[in-house]
Amino acid sequence: MDEHPAVTACCRPSPNSATKGLPAMLNSFLRTLDPARVDWTAPRYVLDRRTALQVGATGVVGASLPSLVRPANASSGATARAKSVLLVVLSGGPSQLDIWDPKPGAPAEIRGEFAPIHTAASGVMVGEHMPMLAQQLDRWSIVRTLKHVEGNHLLAMHVALTGRPTPVPRSTASDLDRVESRHDFPNFAAALDFVRPRHDGIPSGVSLPNYFIEGPLTWPGQHSGFLGARHDPWQINQDPNDPNFKVDALSLPGDVAAPRLLSRRSLLESVNRAESDLQTGRTAALADQYDVAFSLLSSDKVAKAFEIQQESAETRDRYGRNKFGQSLLLARRLVESGVPLVQAAMGIVQTWDTHVDNWGRLKNTLLPQLDRGLAALMDDLSDRGLLEDTLVIVMGEFGRTPKVSTLTGQTVAGRDHWPYAYSALFAGAGVRGGQTIGQTDAIAAYPVTRAWTPPDVCTTIFDALGVSHDAMVIDPLGRPNHLLNGEVIEPLYSGLNA
Repeated sequence: MDEHPAVTACCRPSPNSATKGLPAMLNSFLRTLDPARVDWTAPRYVLDRRTALQVGATGVVGASLPSLVRPANASSGATARAKSVLLVVLSGGPSQLDIWDPKPGAPAEIRGEFAPIHTAASGVMVGEHMPMLAQQLDRWSIVRTLKHVEGNHLLAMHVALTGRPTPVPRSTASDLDRVESRHDFPNFAAALDFVRPRHDGIPSGVSLPNYFIEGPLTWPGQHSGFLGARHDPWQINQDPNDPNFKVDALSLPGDVAAPRLLSRRSLLESVNRAESDLQTGRTAALADQYDVAFSLLSSDKVAKAFEIQQESAETRDRYGRNKFGQSLLLARRLVESGVPLVQAAMGIVQTWDTHVDNWGRLKNTLLPQLDRGLAALMDDLSDRGLLEDTLVIVMGEFGRTPKVSTLTGQTVAGRDHWPYAYSALFAGAGVRGGQTIGQTDAIAAYPVTRAWTPPDVCTTIFDALGVSHDAMVIDPLGRPNHLLNGEVIEPLYSGLNA
């Protein structure tokens, strides 16, 4: 499936948000300081230098809600294991049996076409098309007993990226009733920005290289949900493998130098103070967003991270000259610049959704590109001294069915959705490598040892970043929710009961 043709900006917000095109928006605003030029009725989908002031009302929906909720001692007493988390998302749901939890003794209709191979970890085997991962498995832990109950892509992605189901029940009549909403829970980066806002020109989160959207369906769990658009993570929508890759929105217009930027900020603040009594929820939220944009534009820390062309040809080749590899390289640069939560999508919405031609797609494209990119990433993080401070997680929203099947009207077999047992990789920031955590049954259908869940992944992420277990948010139904809503996956660090 192709990406949505409307995705043209290299750095844009989520489709229902007006926050993350702020630097581009501010660039245009600085030229005029004339709100009469804003067309509030124009499409909100793409924000670039020309259309950045086309801010829609939904960009500030929920903007007043955060005033009702406060992070509860978000960092007090908490010790961080990691400075950054890199979440590598295999959207569509990769097959656990064919990659990380092979069952060579199972019948052919279960085990599939691939053979297992030995790894650097004694007694641990993985699928044959991840040979580089196999050689580096002494750095990785494989959690084989993740599970939840959502078999639908949209709802499962919300669970995977927020650690919980949608707070407002969704209709089962149509996927159109399950799309992204400002009633959703915040994703990891947005929640981190809420409990630990930054003021140093570095965003709390960056997602790349594409938003999960197909036609009228936008996958939930990708933005700040009910916390309001100001907490949305940055969204990059351009292939880092493109020779023309550039994030223009993070650079000042040629006629606006840093002193002039500060001067115009002072002017804007004077205007805001003079009109403070007239401010509405929308204008107050927009002022907050401008504060974020000024901070980003006055700092070159992140802007330089996007200059992927500065990497040597040898380094870029090691990652693979493809979208997967170059996205992982860009993610490493963002971690290096200090971004605390980076999400790198390995494909569009259903890239790993292998109902048809599961083995052909895995062995010919998906696994070779992922294997090479992850190997280069781990080498670079280790060589640069970043691995000890970076938690790396590789996962999809669910796994695939144990039994091979062929869809009606198709001739090439595959596997269907399966949330009841799936696998994920963890490395870095104190994670003990060379181990598997949990065991599934003979056909990788269900855990036979302790199951771990998306809330546990959520809690492990925030605990690694030093977020207090007391941190809370209030959902749209008025219910308090602990941000860390599960248990830390302790065997990652202890090796006990793995």
